Amino acid sequence: MKNLLLVIAIAAFAGCGVETASTAATAASIKAKELEEAKKSLDRAQQKIDQATQQMQQRAQKSGDDATR
Repeated sequence: MKNLLLVIAIAAFAGCGVETASTAATAASIKAKELEEAKKSLDRAQQKIDQATQQMQQRAQKSGDDATR
């Protein structure tokens, strides 16, 4: 009887370990996806900043060109 209880206890603890590892792997996968999305958002923001900077430079250059005429 004690052996049966020991086997059940070991199986239960082993099952908890597998579940914990699975949960950790799932959490890591979610974090990896979040990181990838954050990188994409950063890239999009940088592109918008670059576009705005180019537009400002073009407008400034055009204003300078118009002032010299």
